[in-house]
Amino acid sequence: MKEEIKTKFESYPEPAQSILLQLRELIFAVAAQSGVSVDESLKWGEPSYAVKGGTPLRFDWKTKSPESVSIYFHCQSLMVDTLREVMPEAFSYSGNRELSFPLNQPLPDKALRVCIKAAFTYQSRRKLPLLGL
Repeated sequence: MKEEIKTKFESYPEPAQSILLQLRELIFAVAAQSGVSVDESLKWGEPSYAVKGGTPLRFDWKTKSPESVSIYFHCQSLMVDTLREVMPEAFSYSGNRELSFPLNQPLPDKALRVCIKAAFTYQSRRKLPLLGL
């Protein structure tokens, strides 16, 4: 992990830090299963994950919503609108770029794996009905 990213994770309070580190591990696990290489960086001060042929995703914890963490997708992608339709109860959705889930519950592993894989394969899915989900 790059030093700037490590510093970012260390800036999060518990339990946000723990959940976000689990999310990071999940991202790399999905990437490994998919056979893709992930570019990890900070974008707008938030951990960002991108793969060739995909759409980037970022995540963060904010003081204005201390009880949850959010994942952000590119606003012009179909990710959030599609996920809202396919998995309406899995997350809380905001606009066309954000989904969030509570810190006080286990990581929604199965639903997150679907989101991450869809983001990593977005370019080949974007013309499919409901992104092929």
